[in-house]
Amino acid sequence: MFIKMDMAADKPIYIQLKEQIIEGIARKELQPGDDLPSVRSLAADIGINVHTVNKVYQQLKQEGYIQIHRKRGVIIHPDGFLPADENYINSLKEELRPLLAASICHNLTIDEFKELSDEIYLQILNKEGEQHE
Repeated sequence: MFIKMDMAADKPIYIQLKEQIIEGIARKELQPGDDLPSVRSLAADIGINVHTVNKVYQQLKQEGYIQIHRKRGVIIHPDGFLPADENYINSLKEELRPLLAASICHNLTIDEFKELSDEIYLQILNKEGEQHE
């Protein structure tokens, strides 16, 4: 698994790590049942605090992406993921709302927003590493 942290970014490290693991799952680079590095190992590999990795793993566990076993370690949830339910859809709406509001403030049209959304969605599915501009 390739994790790339931008220590100078405005986005907190734990959010970057969490988003990269979720994207790895979406890209199918991480499959159900795959092992993830231990908290200490991942922290050492990417040069961040163990508490940061632990926080990310706990959040991913709560959200159903991973399981944490005492003997087996950290694994991608072996049963896969449930389809989007009403709770997930409502949560997604809450997260998208400020992004859409900011886009409107920057005069982005609904069609331009949809085009960006489609482009990113396809990039993830096609396992493209970089966004095209």
